[in-house]
Amino acid sequence: MTLRHAVLGLLAESPGSGYDLLKRFESAMGLVWTATQSQLYGELGKLEKSSLIEVAAEGPRGRKEYAITPSGREVLRSWLLEERPVAPRRNEMLLRVYFLGEVSPEQARGFLTANAESARGLGEELARVEQAVDWDDSDASVFGRLALEWGKRYAAMEREWAEWAAEVVRSERG
Repeated sequence: MTLRHAVLGLLAESPGSGYDLLKRFESAMGLVWTATQSQLYGELGKLEKSSLIEVAAEGPRGRKEYAITPSGREVLRSWLLEERPVAPRRNEMLLRVYFLGEVSPEQARGFLTANAESARGLGEELARVEQAVDWDDSDASVFGRLALEWGKRYAAMEREWAEWAAEVVRSERG
């Protein structure tokens, strides 16, 4: 996913100012994709220059509310349906696991246990998010819940794997 597509997706849901989008971005996608204020405002400028969004309204102190254009909606739909996501081929945690033979078995187990605890924490955080959101039948709720469920299942898988891996190290390396 790119910031460009995240912004187009948010504007497809409803128009908003840069500030509005930053807040929606943080609450809706903060655990999936991050962006700074400067990155977001820079992307808004690029999208406007490319005619993928337009200024729909202007307010006090130079506040601009942006809306997606038909060509922006087409770019978003093309990205959603025609471009296949590339699976990431880099995973720093797994790279570290590959080299855990360089540390003592106790240190290796400690690393894996810490990873399990981190994944447990993520799962708990996602469960809190799920409880805190006022879910409804909107697209943002339906598909947001799908993404949230993926995160919960991924966190559970990572926790289970790390616990298993720590046990393998304990049984095979002492």
